[in-house]
Amino acid sequence: METISTNRSFSGTQGVYSHASSMTGTDMAFAVYVPDHAQDAKLPVVWYLSGLTCTHANVMEKGEYRRLASELGLIIVAPDTSPRGEGVPDDPSYDMGQGAGFYVDATQEPWNDHFQMRSYIEQELPALIADNFPADMERQGIFGHSMGGHGALTIALRNPDRFKSASAFSPIVAPIECPWGKKALGRYLGEDQAAWRDYDACALIEDGARFPDLLVDQGAGD
Repeated sequence: METISTNRSFSGTQGVYSHASSMTGTDMAFAVYVPDHAQDAKLPVVWYLSGLTCTHANVMEKGEYRRLASELGLIIVAPDTSPRGEGVPDDPSYDMGQGAGFYVDATQEPWNDHFQMRSYIEQELPALIADNFPADMERQGIFGHSMGGHGALTIALRNPDRFKSASAFSPIVAPIECPWGKKALGRYLGEDQAAWRDYDACALIEDGARFPDLLVDQGAGD
């Protein structure tokens, strides 16, 4: 793991790091905020998953979570939204390719060599966080916005015993029902729509997945 930068903020340290990912076959950047803490303390972890076109830096630069995270003693982890770099497939549209990983494990060429974001977020990055930061992996929460909300909800529904909380703001919840969701899932996963259901929060719930105390708050304008 390489440290790209560290800065002091609200009695804590905001860091940006990178590592060579075996899941994506690329270097992956991520941000971690760690509040000041006692030497042997283990702190709960909140994962923040960003939306389409974003990087790890969007919430780090635009969402001021550090004051409250410091007060509550929370580690905040913000991964990137896709693999990037020379040789990584891309697409001219905003909703495919780099910046648009949809938190899936792609099975179709040319995406399958690098776009393994489900395994990266569910397996590889948590192990890295546990090994390198004072993280209490028995106390994890996950949150996301838009495409990141889709990721947070589907990851939580597939791993209900891992997370103490899961939430999402303006999430994509039914990608199999909309044209651009069908586009992304079809190109990443192929035409077997049964495989798409693992990446659709509504379908996961229909198929029996559960997370405690589900609340949906929807405005009248929707």
